[in-house]
Amino acid sequence: MSDALQTMINNMPEKTGKSLQEWKKILKDKAFAKHSEGVNFLKKEHGVTHGFANTIVTLSKEDNNSDEDLVSNQYKGKESLLPIYEKLLPIVKGFGNHVTITPKKGSVSVIRKRQFALIKPATKTRIDLGLKLPKKPIGDRLGDSGPFGTMCTHRVQLTSVDDVDSELISWMREAYDLAE
Repeated sequence: MSDALQTMINNMPEKTGKSLQEWKKILKDKAFAKHSEGVNFLKKEHGVTHGFANTIVTLSKEDNNSDEDLVSNQYKGKESLLPIYEKLLPIVKGFGNHVTITPKKGSVSVIRKRQFALIKPATKTRIDLGLKLPKKPIGDRLGDSGPFGTMCTHRVQLTSVDDVDSELISWMREAYDLAE
């Protein structure tokens, strides 16, 4: 740890009103999809300056759950969906060496240079697979993005391992190819 960072941590209680550990407890109960959301929360809701807010969020992320913990927490009470998730992962990883799997609190992003898929256990009986396929028409199975908004252009609802078929794999591959 650099001297500057240690000084900032030491000065945190005086400058922000709370220690780093106290800030970490506050952030632990929040589910921010982006770093900037956590920073903005601390600035707006707690009056923390940008530098301290950025440091607090960055250091809080280091204490977060491991990728495995994040995924297992997503599937608590939805364990029957895990085989679908476990079937999707090797398929997308097989597209190339440049695939990054990034678990978050509520979903798993699949990234090449940009996110091209998002895997989210939506209900106890369904995974929503979001795909980035601009200009692809919406159909019965390849629906609109729904709750994903602009993160994805389309959504496929998966309720069984059998839903991971050649058609779905071709859409995932197309999204991967477009994310270059």
